Amino acid sequence: MPVIRVLPHPDLCPQGGEFELQRGASLCEGLLQAGIAIEHACDMVAACATCHVHVRAGGDSLAEPDDEENDELDNAWGIDAQSRLACCVRLRDGDITVELPRHSRNHARER
Repeated sequence: MPVIRVLPHPDLCPQGGEFELQRGASLCEGLLQAGIAIEHACDMVAACATCHVHVRAGGDSLAEPDDEENDELDNAWGIDAQSRLACCVRLRDGDITVELPRHSRNHARER
């Protein structure tokens, strides 16, 4: 199973994290199951960009983002060439390292 490494984030996972996720699983769902409360205001249908992440290593093992994901990424804060929407990322065989952005476009986070 692929290993997901999450770099430390001051609010969501101060110590960072590491967990395994089955091939084909959603990165967003995996993060939530691992106790990392990533935002997902649209309930993971690629319509809000609040689950924006940076795939810092292993991105070449993932499918390329489709047009819908690329269009929604335009609404995310702080995008770069490694930006993805966690709800759109489906794991393949390779391990990945993910960095969670410091800010989200979501102004009111539900707890």
